[in-house]
Amino acid sequence: MSESADITGWLDAARDGDRGALDQVLSTLYQELHSMARRQLAGQQGHTLDATGLVHEAYLKLIGRREARFDDRAHFFAYAASAMRSVVVDYARQRLAQKRGGDLHRVTDLPEDLQGALPLDEEMLGLDTALTRLAGVDERLARVVELRYFAGLSEVEIAELMDRSERSIRRDWQKARLFLLASLQEQ
Repeated sequence: MSESADITGWLDAARDGDRGALDQVLSTLYQELHSMARRQLAGQQGHTLDATGLVHEAYLKLIGRREARFDDRAHFFAYAASAMRSVVVDYARQRLAQKRGGDLHRVTDLPEDLQGALPLDEEMLGLDTALTRLAGVDERLARVVELRYFAGLSEVEIAELMDRSERSIRRDWQKARLFLLASLQEQ
């Protein structure tokens, strides 16, 4: 039996409430999750959140969601990206709350290509608010952004996970990026 078939079987069992199966999925995909977290946190010096901590916090969020249903690998990674987003946003909120007199400043750009980590500060909070608005308008576009920003996946990887063409993902990314930029300008 292939690893992909194993994962599919474990995801089916996890969907039926088998926590042991979810543990199997997580342990099998741990290195991929850790790589996602490392890409996201690259270059973040002086922070207490590291890649291992991010993966573990995301895992706790994943197992804490009773409604979590993973239909396939793509759905699992979408949940993992969402969980990582939640951890990073919570971390940014906590850091901002600890700052004295720190005013929020407006995010004015979203890079086309992600070369490093997202800032773990008020910019993250603005992006989170804009992304929540986007999810209310188009859930698929929001998922593309989460997989790109919070999971650090390329358009090719997202296309494979979502079973769509790379060109379609690229269009979705451009639409989402424009929406987010407009939303961030309004904040």
